[in-house]
Amino acid sequence: MIANKKVLMLAGDGIGPEVMVQVSRVMKWMEKHNRVSFDTEDDIIGGACIDNHGVPIKDETIESAKAADAVLLGAVGGPKWDDVDFEIRPEAGLLRIRKDLGLFANLRPAIVFDALAEASSLKSEIVSGLDILIVRELTGGIYFGAPRGVEDLPGGGKRGFNSLVYTTEEVERIARVGFELARKRGKKLCSIDKANVLESTKMWRDEVIRISSDYPDIELSHMLVDNAAMQLVRDPKQFDVIVTTNMFGDILSDCASMATGSLGMLPSASLGAPDNSGKRNALYEPVHGTAPDIAGQGKANPLAMMLSFAMMLRYSFDMEEDANNVESAVKLVLDAGLRTGDIMSDGKELVSTEKMGSAVIEQLEILTAS
Repeated sequence: MIANKKVLMLAGDGIGPEVMVQVSRVMKWMEKHNRVSFDTEDDIIGGACIDNHGVPIKDETIESAKAADAVLLGAVGGPKWDDVDFEIRPEAGLLRIRKDLGLFANLRPAIVFDALAEASSLKSEIVSGLDILIVRELTGGIYFGAPRGVEDLPGGGKRGFNSLVYTTEEVERIARVGFELARKRGKKLCSIDKANVLESTKMWRDEVIRISSDYPDIELSHMLVDNAAMQLVRDPKQFDVIVTTNMFGDILSDCASMATGSLGMLPSASLGAPDNSGKRNALYEPVHGTAPDIAGQGKANPLAMMLSFAMMLRYSFDMEEDANNVESAVKLVLDAGLRTGDIMSDGKELVSTEKMGSAVIEQLEILTAS
């Protein structure tokens, strides 16, 4: 059996607990088949933590996250907490754990499974075979820059302001992640900015160009963010790896997600820099939100959570074969015509969250039987 892996599991709000249960089932299946031993700890974050402790995340949870080999997160937020103070909203817990763990690199794949090409809002010939990776800088930029706030104006009214700030170090480390990932894929990297009007992103472009001299085998291109949004719906397959700022990555990855047919199918990984021992803080979460309208009804799609788990196996535990098996099991389940409501189409079988999880485990049994 592979060495014990310590995983902190933060189910969060809405459908988060439901999809986390299905991943727990896969983890138990892997333990049963002597593929790995997991040492798991459950804790709360987001609205659940506000309800219980008055804060979106506890200091103790941050320490547990730092001690873990990886963190799995369900989802946070919901209309129940729309009126809480801005500083303690559920999303503040997510921002804090990213910042405190130094999770500067957010990897968001946008992959169209053959069985779901018709589910995309774009024509199937545009999205069929799509496989792109968006690398989003996660701990800098306008979400964290100072000064920020809202102030009263002398003559009445208010002034809101946020600062888009990046340093050479921040740009270099995320750009190198993009180049390294491009080297393992199609050797194409597109850096997205708004260099024509924003000085901070003109600096971003200049730094990326400087760093590119260390990667002569990678084809580097640049694109303004407004054009990139258009190209993602016009011809998304022109991209391989995209690297961009925090806010631009947030927006573009959601845009790319719709090419795949459903947010319920998209995983993500947030990675820190390796320490002297080689350990890297990491958090894995599906891109979908809390979907409070279907929470607790057994309608949630657990596949993005499954695929996030596969990314954990690959990037945190170097278990490439097992990661591939989970991804293949998801593909086979879709090929068999099983669907949750978010990806349902004519002629397919509508299944519950639990049945979808069972189907993935059944395919894992078949894939590993030999």
